[in-house]
Amino acid sequence: MILIADSGSTKTDWVLAGTKTEGSRVVERLQTEGINPFHQSEEQIAGILSSLQVGPVSRVFFYGSGLRPEFRQPMQQALATAFHLDAEAVEAESDLLGAARALCGHEEGIACILGTGANSCLYDGQQIVANTPPLGYILGDEGSGAVLGRNFLNAIYKGLLPEALKEQFESECAMTMADVVDRVYRQPMPNRWLASLSLFIYKQLPRYPELSQMVVDTFRQFLRCNVAAYGRNDLSFSAIGSIAWYYQAELAHAASLECMRLGKVQKSPMDGLLDFHLSGNQS
Repeated sequence: MILIADSGSTKTDWVLAGTKTEGSRVVERLQTEGINPFHQSEEQIAGILSSLQVGPVSRVFFYGSGLRPEFRQPMQQALATAFHLDAEAVEAESDLLGAARALCGHEEGIACILGTGANSCLYDGQQIVANTPPLGYILGDEGSGAVLGRNFLNAIYKGLLPEALKEQFESECAMTMADVVDRVYRQPMPNRWLASLSLFIYKQLPRYPELSQMVVDTFRQFLRCNVAAYGRNDLSFSAIGSIAWYYQAELAHAASLECMRLGKVQKSPMDGLLDFHLSGNQS
């Protein structure tokens, strides 16, 4: 049996998986609170891992946000200790590599994350070989939920979208421009709040063509600033995350306008990671 984890700051999804002799899968899905070594101490991470009740496993594959290179070895050791394994039986990698393996499997490709934040990479079938730095929602993160929300607020308050849309937003969300400014500049985690506006934006798309165009333009900026940098027009790009999933029609339109090919779109990486690690070809 192997254990696969897809971890964010809020929650970690775990899958205990293996195969029977006839080839059918055995899968148990579990969930704990999020694990992010950038924000949590080794003691906090050990406490979360100790809450996970699973039987013996032979390998662990952990993919997480905040898992920078300097955190991989400590995370690997924490997992090995928690599951009574040698360090060689544990792989701790970034969520971006997890996305690439889920989307592209063992094939070369360009993989993107489009959720609250955004990221992309060129992938060789096993590892990331190039990455355009995302730079966060202030300096970058084009195409993310946070930037989508930021662009929306900019457009309604600068008169670039219909007045009726601004009035509807302020009524439904019980906010004024002063409230918006306070929420973005004075309250914690403004990126998450900005990304939460994507639900309102998505619901209004059928009524406002100008709003749909804004979304398409946001994705075009992502493709120009991030995907085009790899210089691999021979490859399609695939995307994972809630923004990619719900806005895939607009993403596909943006791709066609930029003369790029959209491949797979997935909401979550777990099913793709199961395919990757149960295929018999993983390292």
